[in-house]
Amino acid sequence: MLISEIFYSIQGEGELTGVPSTFVRTSGCNLRCSWCDTKYASWEPEGEDIDIDAVLAEVRKFPARHCVVTGGEPMVAKGIHELMAALRAEGYHLTIETAATVSPGEIECDLASLSPKLGNSTPNPDEVGDGWVDKHEQMRLQPDIIREWISRYPFQLKFVVEGPGDLDEIKVLVAGLGEDVPPHRIMLMPEGTTAEQTRERENTLIDICRDNGYRYCRRLHLDLFGNTRGT
Repeated sequence: MLISEIFYSIQGEGELTGVPSTFVRTSGCNLRCSWCDTKYASWEPEGEDIDIDAVLAEVRKFPARHCVVTGGEPMVAKGIHELMAALRAEGYHLTIETAATVSPGEIECDLASLSPKLGNSTPNPDEVGDGWVDKHEQMRLQPDIIREWISRYPFQLKFVVEGPGDLDEIKVLVAGLGEDVPPHRIMLMPEGTTAEQTRERENTLIDICRDNGYRYCRRLHLDLFGNTRGT
């Protein structure tokens, strides 16, 4: 499978923020989000094609018992189900960070970190071409697949937000799921690739979270390390 990077850090987003974790970043994605901060694993996939035993050997080098499989979009990675099963056999707590556009099947997972993409993610056709714009729009929201994830796994719904204008879209999407989604499972994360950019949106998102019972999702890794690989 094509692996972009494997590294040891702390989780910077979601309910496990601050937990020491080993990250396995697969390379390849079925979307082209305008604000993507890991284009090396999505827009222009880079990495090394290695087998599952080699992935496990790298993961074992680190002391963390939490393992985060991310991307790109890990659910399109060849052999992802076999990888997650192998990590489960090693006793790791498993988080999958996914846009929830691909059915989980019988995948091993302790926390489904679901990040459905809002309209603010639509790419500029001058950067990706009209074909990718159309594909992105058709693929970015898959309510049936989101329902499948949240009905089977512990989950968090994590939205990248540019401003108050995104709130109505979030409410319509969540209401349309027809599932019991407690507000505290909904996390609003400021769009930005630098700590300065995310702080500019911080107060607005905190007010929205207070008004709706949502959780504000910091991007701690940006504060600590900046937008750098391996963090």
